[in-house]
Amino acid sequence: MIHFAWPWLWLILPLPWFIRRFFPAANTAEQAALKVPFLEDFNVAQSQQTTLSNKPWLLWLAIAAWCLLIVASPRPQWLGDPIEQGVSGRDLMLAVDLSGSMKERDFIVNNQAVDRLTATKTVANEFIERRVGDRLGLIVFGTTPHLQVPLTFDRKTVMTLLEETFIGMTDNDPATAIGDAIALAVKRLQNQQADSRVLILLTDGANTAGNVTPIKAAELAAQYQLKIYTIGMGADEMIVRSFFGTQKVNPSRDLDEKTLLAIAEKTGGRYFRARNTEELQTIYQRLDELEPVEKDQQFFRPRSELFFWPLAMALFLVMIVSFKR
Repeated sequence: MIHFAWPWLWLILPLPWFIRRFFPAANTAEQAALKVPFLEDFNVAQSQQTTLSNKPWLLWLAIAAWCLLIVASPRPQWLGDPIEQGVSGRDLMLAVDLSGSMKERDFIVNNQAVDRLTATKTVANEFIERRVGDRLGLIVFGTTPHLQVPLTFDRKTVMTLLEETFIGMTDNDPATAIGDAIALAVKRLQNQQADSRVLILLTDGANTAGNVTPIKAAELAAQYQLKIYTIGMGADEMIVRSFFGTQKVNPSRDLDEKTLLAIAEKTGGRYFRARNTEELQTIYQRLDELEPVEKDQQFFRPRSELFFWPLAMALFLVMIVSFKR
C-alpha cells in the first residue's frame, strides 16, 4: 500500500491559486518604464508576459509540473507486507576457553580426531544459528579475558568471529582465568535492560590465573541476576600408543568440576559434562530447552521510496516550459 511520510504537505497544493487570487499582478507598463530603458528590451519583456496566453499548452504543462511536485513533496512510499521480527529480550553471552589445554585432540568430528576448540566451534555455531531473537556476545579467555563480540542480533558475525578464534589468541600463557571471564561478562551485562541474562561458560581446566576467584565472580553474577551454565570439556580416558607401549591417560585430570558445579548452582544455572562431540551437542540442545526463545509480537514493514518518480517528471516538465518560453 502507498503511504505518505509527510501528508501535511498536501495543504500547499492550492498555493498558486491563493497567490493569484489575493495578490494581484503588478502593472506591467509601470515596471517596464522603470526597469527597461531600451525599447527592444521592453518588447522582449512584453513578449515573455504574453507567451502563456499565446501557448495555453505551456500553462497546462506548468500546472502539471506543480501537481507532480506536490505529489512528490509528501514523500510517497510503498509499504510491503508486515514481517515478524523475533525479539526475546534475552542477552546471552558465550565464554570460550582458549588456553593451551584446548589443543587436546580427544573429540571426533566427521570421523576425524579434532581438538576441543574445533569441536566447540562446530557445535556452538549450530546453537548460535538457532538463537533467533536473542542478543549474543562472545568472550574468549586464557590468562586474561577479552570481549570478542559485543552484544548483537547479528548471529552471522558472532559465528564468523568465533570461527576465527585460535588457541593462544589472548596470550601465550597456558593459564585459565575463569573468574575474570565471569567478571567481564557481568560488567558487559549489568547495565543492559533485559528480561533474562545468560552466560554459557565452556572450559576444560581449572582457575589458575586472574584477580577474581570463580566463586566470588559467581556471587557477583548472582547479584545482577546473571544465570551461568557451565560446560566441562574433555574425555575421561584415552588410550595412547607409543614406542614404549600402550597406556591409558586422563586428558581431563585438570578439570575442576567441583568449582564449575558451584558456579552454576550459585547463579541458578546448571553444570554439564561434555566428554565427546555427541554429549556436547546434546548439551546445547538441552540449553535450547532451558532457555527457549520467546518472541514478542513485533513487526517490520519494508518501505520503498517513490517520491523520485513524480519529482523527476516535474523537473522534466519545468525544463520544457523554460525552453519553450
